[in-house]
Amino acid sequence: MPAEISFPVESPGGRRTVTIAYERRGRGEPLLLLHGIGHHWQAWEPVLDVLATERDVIAVDLPGFGTSPALPEGYGYELGTVVPVLGAFCAALGVERPHVAGNSLGGLLALELGREKLVRSVTALSPAGFWSEAERRYAFTTLRAMRGAALAMPVPLIERLSRSAAGRTALTSTIYARPGRRSPEAAVAETLALRTATGFHQTLAAGRNVLFTDDVPAVPVTVAWGTRDRLLLRRQGVRAKRALPGARLVRLPGCGHVPMNDDPALVSRVILDGSSRATA
Repeated sequence: MPAEISFPVESPGGRRTVTIAYERRGRGEPLLLLHGIGHHWQAWEPVLDVLATERDVIAVDLPGFGTSPALPEGYGYELGTVVPVLGAFCAALGVERPHVAGNSLGGLLALELGREKLVRSVTALSPAGFWSEAERRYAFTTLRAMRGAALAMPVPLIERLSRSAAGRTALTSTIYARPGRRSPEAAVAETLALRTATGFHQTLAAGRNVLFTDDVPAVPVTVAWGTRDRLLLRRQGVRAKRALPGARLVRLPGCGHVPMNDDPALVSRVILDGSSRATA
């Protein structure tokens, strides 16, 4: 069962308490894993055990997602708010400057943590923030449609769809290139996580004007993009390389937007290689 920890944060209205749920496995240098919008820490389940052979892996439910409660009232979901919360989370665990890997929203947060010098290395898988305005609108429209569909479907229908590869494709093909590989239990759980995500709309609103244009010179950065990403198109990886000239840009053949499920072995190696660059 995942653990949870509560810790104080400063807000415009004074000191507040934030609670974050997380899964922790393995031993070695610490590695923080950050999922995308509407998802939960279990997005990393296909790679967790491999990563845990070499790292102390901490996979979090971001505030307002999974089983982590929403941020306190009056506390926004902007990068300038969530990044310090993640820093306070690490401090509460006694973890100093972990490696970080993030997917989509989590990749954007990982890059911001790198820019703030709060981590040792960054691996960003299809990170948000390198879109054109048209690409951003397309992604946000798609995400709202996914959320609407998850809310509209009765749970028995979600469970029935999850039992077949065709049904799992209907539920998850926007984010996976190989949705049939997802287990029925995982497909149900992540669809329910999307419909119950209390931070969904505020996170989307906070991302409306986000563009990542600054370099992250302080730490090694790896940016990886699936060749079959249907949500954040792979040409955004070229823009990421322009903004981050020192970054290693990696192609993930045959992978979709959430590549951990599509090719766990490749994604595990990319993350471990990326964190090893800091040690080297």
